[in-house]
Amino acid sequence: MAKPAQTSSAPTSAASTGDTATTTTTAAPAAPKRPAAKPGPVLAAAAGPAKWADERIGLAGLGRAGLRKVFPDHWSFLLGEIALYSFIVLLLTGVFLTLWFKPSMAEIEYEGSYQLMRGLPMSEAFASTLALSFDIRGGLLMRQMHHWAALLFVAAMFIHMLRVFFTGAFRKPRELNWLLGVGLIAIGMIEGFAGYSLPDDLLSGTGLRFVDGLIRSIPIIGTWAEFFVFGAEFPGEIVIPRLYMVHILLIPAVILGLITAHLALVVYHKHTQFPGPGRTEQNVVGYPLFPVYAAKAGGFFFIVFGVLTLFGALMQINPVWKYGPYNPAQVTAGSQPDWYMGWVEGAVRIMPAWESYIGGTTWSWNVFLPAVMLMGALFTLMGAYPFIEQWITGDKSEHHLLERPRNNPTRTAFGVAAITCYGLFWAGGGNDIIATQFHVSLNAVTVFLRVAVFVGPVIAFIVTKRICISLQRADVEKLTHGSESGVIERDPQGGYSERHLPLSEGAAFTLTEHKVHKVLERGGEQVDEHGVAKSGTGGVKEKLRVIGSSFYFADNVAKPTTEELEEARHHIVGSNGQNGHHEVEGNGARADEVADGPAKRELKTADEGH
Repeated sequence: MAKPAQTSSAPTSAASTGDTATTTTTAAPAAPKRPAAKPGPVLAAAAGPAKWADERIGLAGLGRAGLRKVFPDHWSFLLGEIALYSFIVLLLTGVFLTLWFKPSMAEIEYEGSYQLMRGLPMSEAFASTLALSFDIRGGLLMRQMHHWAALLFVAAMFIHMLRVFFTGAFRKPRELNWLLGVGLIAIGMIEGFAGYSLPDDLLSGTGLRFVDGLIRSIPIIGTWAEFFVFGAEFPGEIVIPRLYMVHILLIPAVILGLITAHLALVVYHKHTQFPGPGRTEQNVVGYPLFPVYAAKAGGFFFIVFGVLTLFGALMQINPVWKYGPYNPAQVTAGSQPDWYMGWVEGAVRIMPAWESYIGGTTWSWNVFLPAVMLMGALFTLMGAYPFIEQWITGDKSEHHLLERPRNNPTRTAFGVAAITCYGLFWAGGGNDIIATQFHVSLNAVTVFLRVAVFVGPVIAFIVTKRICISLQRADVEKLTHGSESGVIERDPQGGYSERHLPLSEGAAFTLTEHKVHKVLERGGEQVDEHGVAKSGTGGVKEKLRVIGSSFYFADNVAKPTTEELEEARHHIVGSNGQNGHHEVEGNGARADEVADGPAKRELKTADEGH
């Protein structure tokens, strides 16, 4: 039998009854003591240093509290672990690559083993990349594992962020951790681009040229910024060494610090969990870090490591020998950036050619707006969203239980709309590939995407919100009418109906354990509980908040009250015609026991607590 899940709430101890009566007990004969097992040679050797360290810094107390910390168990929580383990693989493979890579743009004549490029002039960076691919044992495997791990690292962070967003895990007290996550994604993209540019091949050089255009599009200071980054007019001679130091030293240190702070806050705030029986805002139901969670996490790390190894061994990625060394006068046909930068390039490709000439300077809006401003707006909005939602709802309470996406339809709709917009920009980054593969006009693809990036998110928002509201209605229907049994009955008049079963108490508790926000009314907060007029009410700020509250929550479906649930249970039991003795779905409890037992109390707590 599997070990039951544990909870982090403190266990209750038996209290004395205070009775004066005494009872006499007979002592059981003492069992013979077994000799204490002697530790093995490894533990015996480690006992001395461990005791020495514990006497000086108290490792035993710290370790005991940490190892017994409880973590909830849900598959979606593994998304963050995938990002962490990918970063570990990046560090391990990156150390190997650092030993042989030469970050120099000095031009040499290639004399390596790749015959098709013998005698060609190229930078030392590109030549060392070819040496890693063909001459260093295991070098190509490490290169490809490193590249796949970088893609997985960014992808896992994005998906983990979406899980946090859709379930409301960013709410108080985790706003700071959300900001750390947004920073990790932004810095991870920069780190990926820096590593992507290091081989100095024609494809990465094309991407570097694209970034040079973004820098030069900054009004007023663009040219100066370009000279600051490249040391001269593009491409210069120092950008690869600079990117190398940023890639292996500066940004990894920042990422490591942010990950440490991120995990420390997860431990401090305790992990969020999905609603369910026995789970409240004050406890965490799950398994202890040691041995259960440590074993699962350790095994999962080796799974991620093994998958990345298979990818590196069997799936070719970034074959730089096919592209050749970088030449500013050339560009690769059909060149595409890594996926996490494709949306920026797509926005630039579909942007109309808008330029202005002000004060003798050129303002390239066709590059600055879709690239620099769009990225800035995206990460600013991501960082500000928890505070925007908190201001609209006025909810200052702590949240440790997650929301099902359907229970906050507007937030879910915003998320799907953002994903739709991102995907359309991403498709714009490959508009030439779409045109050639599907034999359509490149101009037609571009014009379609110019319209779709505005219309598509609106359609996605409306459809998603209606689906979420429909799912809310389905939950209320299930609570008030029971779940379908699959048993069709025929009445004396010849009509057919399906028998419904009352929900188990666990299922009913899960469906009702969420907060329903009320729509604010204009002027409804003019005075406080003492009748004193509040400052700042009635102005533009309050009107905006009322409009936002109505937009967010006006269409939400209200939860059934305790009385409605009680009446629904008796109706379901009575309609079954078995005097309340019909089996309840899932746990075998009788319907009358559910109506009068723990489920009633739990549902009442969920109702009145909010």
